[in-house]
Amino acid sequence: MQGDLFATAGLAASPPEELTLDDDQLRAWQQRLHHHQAPLFRGAPQSTNQTNLFGASSSDAVSAINPLALTPLPLSFWRWPDSPHAGAAIYLVLDRPADLEQPLLLYVGETMAADRRWKGEHDCKAYLAAYGEALQRCGMAHQLSIRFCSDVPRTTKARRGLEQALIHLWLPPFNKETRQRWATPFTTDL
Repeated sequence: MQGDLFATAGLAASPPEELTLDDDQLRAWQQRLHHHQAPLFRGAPQSTNQTNLFGASSSDAVSAINPLALTPLPLSFWRWPDSPHAGAAIYLVLDRPADLEQPLLLYVGETMAADRRWKGEHDCKAYLAAYGEALQRCGMAHQLSIRFCSDVPRTTKARRGLEQALIHLWLPPFNKETRQRWATPFTTDL
């Protein structure tokens, strides 16, 4: 009985070690992501492995979404009395590090209700908070924004297909499909 008491007390006295990054590690992580995404932001041609014999391909829809042509909003936009967007949308979360040529696309999502999707709990909000805290600890600035594209399919299946095609192309690090590729340190405890 007494052994259990000491074992429990010992565990409570040892807080879990926090994963911290130094500024060189964080910049290297951003650089790896930038190396992949910068050509896409510059409009470099996309390589496609599949063709569609029946008309417009999903790569056409993906190409039509230019993240930089969409209006950037603060991540707190959902607190505004009137939402600037409603209905079906693809949304993109970007950061604009000052020392990089192009922004970083951190997350791609889809929703049937753009005015409500970002309210409440969302995994990406936790990743962005951890990312922002890491940048702050390293003395690095960030310019996070969210952008909505409303010119998307109304049906959920087609919209999710477009979302997956965008994730496959851009490889945003906060989407679950690509976290392992980037060894995203901001999602380890989530």
